[in-house]
Parts: sequence; structure tokens; C-alpha cells
Amino acid sequence: MTDKKIIVQFTMLTFFIAYLVSGALIVLGQFGYSVHNWVHSLQQFGMNIPFAIYILSPAIASYIVLKKNKKIADFKEWLKTVFYAPNNVSIYLYVVAGLALYFLVHIVVSGPTEMVLPFYTFFLSLPVSLIIGGLEEAGWMYILQPELDKKYGFVLSSVLVGIIWTSWHIPLFFIPGTNHGEGLINFWMFAVQLIAFRFFNGAIYKISGKGRVFMCVLFHTMFNAASPIFGTMTMTWAGTIAANAVIILVSIATVVIYDKKNRGII
Repeated sequence: MTDKKIIVQFTMLTFFIAYLVSGALIVLGQFGYSVHNWVHSLQQFGMNIPFAIYILSPAIASYIVLKKNKKIADFKEWLKTVFYAPNNVSIYLYVVAGLALYFLVHIVVSGPTEMVLPFYTFFLSLPVSLIIGGLEEAGWMYILQPELDKKYGFVLSSVLVGIIWTSWHIPLFFIPGTNHGEGLINFWMFAVQLIAFRFFNGAIYKISGKGRVFMCVLFHTMFNAASPIFGTMTMTWAGTIAANAVIILVSIATVVIYDKKNRGII
């Protein structure tokens, strides 16, 4: 049964934290304040604490709401759920394959391009990408999408959370120094990607067993670490439509096969 109270509390608290902090950052940007949410984050950690609070707002809200409603005993239990890593190798292969497929379709459709950064930066960026991105799923996939899935099903819940997630991202386009800080020029292209990735995260969650949240955290972290390497390759409409359509179709097919297998049909 869907827990409507938790859904509402989580969503409202997430947006309250995110919009409050990001609003302050946007105002401060008019006075020369700038954040750097990529490799420079570790070097300028003090300047990026407010930005990190914004990005971590789904995780912060997740813990507060679950604790308040006695769904978890303490922070340790919350962490154990978020970071429980399953030992099923096939789940990790599925996550990596989805990531590779996304960029491969972009390359095929948009044409090859030189990598903006060396490939080894992917590994160097993983710790920052966990904080600036990955831990969002400690909210979206710990509470919101699974709860909505109970009421609306896989497809509609993915679309709804995609729209909510897109709304949550809007301030990023106005905070100076972020990799979105050029206004809403590429907003709709980005929105298509966000909705498609909710489908893929939903599929990951369905097939991941006990380590559901962690595998979604892992995919989000890996994508954020990989995307700057390919730079402008992913910024064409043809590639965006093709790559994200493939991701949505793969996600739906995964869930259909998984459900049929669980019902003993195949």
C-alpha cells in the first residue's frame, strides 16, 4: 500500500531544502559567487558546502522523513540500506551495460568525437560524483519512485518522478559555476534524459533484490563521472532522442521479462 504521507513529506522537504539553498546561491551569484561542481569541488570544498546541501537534499529529506515516521531506527540503518551492495554480478553488468549502451547510441547517431577529458578521470571523479549526484537516489529510489510505483505502476511512476526530478534540477541552470549554468538553453534535451533515466533506475530497482537503492546510487554516480568525458557528443537532439528512447525500451523490456519470470510465465 502506498504511503501517501511519506511521499508528500519527502517531496515537500526535498524541494524546501533544495530551493532555499539554491535560491541563496543564485542571489549570491549576482555578487560574483560561483560554485564548481566537478573536479574542483575537492579543492574548493568550503565554497561548495551550500551547493552540496542542495544536491544532497533528497538524501537529507529521505533520512529525516523515514526517521520521523519510524521506518528506520537510526542513521546507521539508513546507511546500511543505501549502501547494501548485492553480490549478484549480473546486476552490476546490467548497470554497466546500460551506461555503455547510452553513450554508444549517442556515438552511432551523433558521430564520433574526441573525448573532452582523459578516460582515467572517470575513476578520479567517482568520489565527487557519489556526493554530487549519486546520493540523490537515497531519496528518489529509497522513497519516492518505489512508493509511486505501488499506486501507478512502472511506466507512470517513472514519468511522474522524471517530471519531479526535472523540476528539482531547474535551479542548476541559474547557479553560476555549475555545468548547467548557462540558462535554459539545453533544458529540454536534459529533461528527456532525466525522464529516460528514471525508467532505467526503476528497472535497476526492480531486479536488484536487497541492494536496490545502492545499485541506483551506483548507476547515477557512474553516469555523472562518465558524462563530462564525452562532452558535447551528448548534446545533439538526434542522439538524445535515439539514446534515451533505447534506454526507455530496454528498461520496459527488463521489467516485463522480470515480472513474467516472477510469475512463472517464462
